[in-house]
Amino acid sequence: MEDADLNALTAKIDQLIRLVAQLRADNLQLRSSERQWREERVRLLEQNELARHTVESMISRHKALEQDS
Repeated sequence: MEDADLNALTAKIDQLIRLVAQLRADNLQLRSSERQWREERVRLLEQNELARHTVESMISRHKALEQDS
């Protein structure tokens, strides 16, 4: 293999190494973002459930007051 071919191959390998490192960093960032979105989703679902129970309770009390009147 000639020096020019070896240098070109070395350059391509170095480029691939940099690309793999960048992809790994991107992957870590995406996984972190996904974890945050999932945590927020759980929190929002819990808030939604609490709000639903609160509204249902208010409706029940309102109906009970209407029946007592």
